[in-house]
Amino acid sequence: MGIQERKTRHKEDLRRRILEAAKKLFLTAGYEATSIRKIAKEIEFSPTTIYLYYKDKSDIIYALHQEGFQLLRQNFQPLMQVESPFERLKALGRCYIKFAFEHPDFYELMFVMKDPMEHLEINCVEASWEDGERVFDFLLRTVRDGQDQGYFKGLDATHVAMEAWASVHGMCALYVSGHLRSMMHVVFGDEDQERMIESAFRVLVHYLESTK
Repeated sequence: MGIQERKTRHKEDLRRRILEAAKKLFLTAGYEATSIRKIAKEIEFSPTTIYLYYKDKSDIIYALHQEGFQLLRQNFQPLMQVESPFERLKALGRCYIKFAFEHPDFYELMFVMKDPMEHLEINCVEASWEDGERVFDFLLRTVRDGQDQGYFKGLDATHVAMEAWASVHGMCALYVSGHLRSMMHVVFGDEDQERMIESAFRVLVHYLESTK
């Protein structure tokens, strides 16, 4: 390995450590309580080192958002090859749920925490949410394709997509926040959260399918 390659790898490794440390602190201590100094302490580097990579913590939260949405988009992309729009819609829903199960830290940061969203709205230009819009576009395009085959008759495609997303998001947010776990134990006397979400998702699919 050459000197330049080692330098590049070192920079990427450090950038990854900064993001992982920041993600941990944002989720455990909160966005406002997290500082560049605390992030630097977590990875045992000086704050000055952090500033070589990111101008402030809003730049870090943006990088984490971008990474999360890119990961979700990469998971969605192969599903656009599913020919049947309704089967594709179901696949997108299950893929979204799986993302929440496998990446609860990213999910909370992307879809639950309000502090990063408020900071993004103040400090970032509209184009900064291109990744989020592209993820939602997978769902919207699928709904419109479904309308071409007789589903969602008389309904606005954007409203259908929003309702579908909100329903699945609600399930995932309950799971990620831990509220579902408490509810399962107290109300249902069951511990299998994933089975409960799958059952609820099948109910949602039944309602959507009845629009044809």
